[in-house]
Amino acid sequence: MFLTSPPPSVLPPPRYPSSTGQAGGPPTGAVLPVLETSNQLNRPAGQGQQLLVGEGTYILRDDLHLASPPPHPSEAPIPSLNPLATTVSPPVAGTKLSLVTIAPPKYSPRLYHASAGSSTLLGSLQQQSLKEDPREARSSGDSERPGRHSDESGGVAASPGRAPSNGVFDQGRTPGFGESNASLTASQVKEGPKRRKPKSNLVKSNSSFVSRVILHDMLSKRLQEHAADGLFAFANIKRSFQWLDLSSPTKSENLTKILFTKAHALCHDVNQLTKSSSHLDVIIGFSCGDVIWYEPMSQKYARLNKNGAINGSAVSDIRWIPGSESLFLAAHADGSLVVYDKEKDDAAFAPEEAEDGPAASAPDGSLRVDKSVNSKNQKANPVASWKLSSQRINAFAFSPDCKHLAVVSEDGSLHVLDYLAERLLDSYSSYYGGLICVCWSPDGRYVLTGGQDDLVSIWSLDESRIVARCQGHHSWVTAVAFDRWRCDERNYRFGSVGEDCRLLLWDFGEGMLHRPKAASVRQRGSVASHFAGPPASRNRPESQGTNRPRSSSNVTSGTMDGEGGAAVRHAAEPRALTAKLQPVLSKQVGSSPLSWLDFREDCIITSCSEGHVRTWDRPANDGNESQATISGSGSNA
Repeated sequence: MFLTSPPPSVLPPPRYPSSTGQAGGPPTGAVLPVLETSNQLNRPAGQGQQLLVGEGTYILRDDLHLASPPPHPSEAPIPSLNPLATTVSPPVAGTKLSLVTIAPPKYSPRLYHASAGSSTLLGSLQQQSLKEDPREARSSGDSERPGRHSDESGGVAASPGRAPSNGVFDQGRTPGFGESNASLTASQVKEGPKRRKPKSNLVKSNSSFVSRVILHDMLSKRLQEHAADGLFAFANIKRSFQWLDLSSPTKSENLTKILFTKAHALCHDVNQLTKSSSHLDVIIGFSCGDVIWYEPMSQKYARLNKNGAINGSAVSDIRWIPGSESLFLAAHADGSLVVYDKEKDDAAFAPEEAEDGPAASAPDGSLRVDKSVNSKNQKANPVASWKLSSQRINAFAFSPDCKHLAVVSEDGSLHVLDYLAERLLDSYSSYYGGLICVCWSPDGRYVLTGGQDDLVSIWSLDESRIVARCQGHHSWVTAVAFDRWRCDERNYRFGSVGEDCRLLLWDFGEGMLHRPKAASVRQRGSVASHFAGPPASRNRPESQGTNRPRSSSNVTSGTMDGEGGAAVRHAAEPRALTAKLQPVLSKQVGSSPLSWLDFREDCIITSCSEGHVRTWDRPANDGNESQATISGSGSNA
């Protein structure tokens, strides 16, 4: 006797997710329950968990593994990527953290004190040392460099009226972004001292964009017990977003965990200007192009660029504009930079006509202003919109003086903008492939970039040239950062992480560079004097497009929007003519590609694509000793 299966019309429709029958498991075709896993905190020990550098040994304090959420039931499984496929895969990003401390950072005499000569980019600055005591520096105006002030954390603070990247804001005279536009400043007037919060309740939201919100059972008590100098962290892991207290013994317990439907959080930032014990402003950029303004204390949120009303491409990087309570800048995958106001509604956006006619397509290497911050139409978002590249913008960073913006893109370009004047100043080319990450030195003299050429590049904007290429990674470099606690007037310490799962530390000083012999025959001046055009491309899964534009000349000039001048594009200098720098430490950290790096006063923190957040304690004797040990280390650990 043979058993026959029921006719097709009787079979139930397929559902996702489903699983084949297993012993002790659900029957074939049954829907598996979606289970939320918890974060795991491990404390590995042993010599393999140490970083050996000249100043001492960095010891791994703990490894916090953030739970990776399962796909949403309505989200189709992502098939295995075919390396020969031409289709663009969904944008994804490794785990990144945004850190914030409510109390002002403690001042340390070991922090970097700026002392630089005249700069064509940052302006002529007198060579004057800063006072060790920040209170003394505030009372003595002639002890500080013009346009800069020492901040409480010891780094180089912003010019008056601007907030530096570390969040210490100094009231003063320099106008902020858009302050000359009466239409914009009038809409930013606050009613009373109380901070404005988003209107929608996240916990009670019925939006299809938010899948689930998980709050700590004793959230109010945890917030009351949180020390003012404690460290809060916001982290993304696939389609979830977590709020953590890294200073708590139970740091693995998230204060809030938000799960989104289909969209993945790619980037986020905390406003260091508006932070208080009862208020935090957090912005989150998503793979679908949406942006969320989130206030975690009250669990309120607002959704901007909803369904791509202004720009439908993924948000690859996002940051608050220094010195502003409500304006933030978002980089989109279509090569656009868009300024949003957290308190304004969206409106259908089309490029505005410039005074000399409609906005035309900008040539490669120039900036097209689709909407100026000086526009009279400031009733709705966007506040400003700039088209910088035809390919994906991967990252950007504000300069320490908060006047300039460094932007890196998939076409292998480093762009330097005067964003206050909406002008492009210079463009530099990578040796090969796209650039992925960027940061400024604490004094603003140098810019670091890392990219698909497996190199970390050091650029001098004062001299408009590349200073050194740093060799040590075996795959794409995903994050770079300076350790301002180990920098002085002559030496710099910085770190980098990459898809090779390695953490590298570097010491850099002018006297440490060894120029190749071939460089002695080169004329001094711009690196773009005699060399070939932009580099070739290596395709990345999330790259926007397959063709990279090439310049037909070694140096191209494009008309800048705004007041006079032309942006100069500097071609890549051959590696044989560039100084090379070797790391003082190269250490494999786990088995997953690393995606983020930050230096704190007492530790180094890294994160990877699979959600491992590792904290490395600094050497016990790494207090206020001489900086001579910085350049004394020359071997890899």
